[in-house]
Amino acid sequence: MILLIDMDDVITDFEGEFIEKWKLCYPDKPYVKSGDRRGFSIIRQYPEEFHGFVKRIYHDRNFCRNLPPVDGSIEALREIQTMPGIDAFICSSPLFPNFTNSTLDKFIWVKNHLGESWVNRLILTYDKTVITGDFLIDDNPDIIGSSTPNWEHIVYDQPYNRNSKTVKRLTWKNWKKVLSV
Repeated sequence: MILLIDMDDVITDFEGEFIEKWKLCYPDKPYVKSGDRRGFSIIRQYPEEFHGFVKRIYHDRNFCRNLPPVDGSIEALREIQTMPGIDAFICSSPLFPNFTNSTLDKFIWVKNHLGESWVNRLILTYDKTVITGDFLIDDNPDIIGSSTPNWEHIVYDQPYNRNSKTVKRLTWKNWKKVLSV
């Protein structure tokens, strides 16, 4: 089984760190609380006049490097790595348009939290549909790209994607049952 696993809000707590940075940088401005977000894109949750503030946070140097792990993700990935018959890769998208910071940060994050062996299993792409695998675990309920993917999409459960019609949903508490391993 080839398993592709997204990074932001699946392995790393992107939203939680974003909110913490927002409160620190813009304490006088309202923010969308975790659980109140309605939709995958953080920036689309804010009025246009706040978009510059949003981008300043997640395009900041070291933002992705310092993301905390999602509870249970590190332990699950380490276990997955030891399981016979599973070939797992982290498949993530750099943050557009300032991809330079996020690309380097993602490599450093993986090395620091998961080790060298996972660095060689990191795929960064804007189009996940062209990557071959059996399953893609991703919090984005609507993966689009230039190809029809050959993987089955499993949605990593988050409050903002619960209106998705995708049948399979996964967390780091139920991953073995969902993947039948």
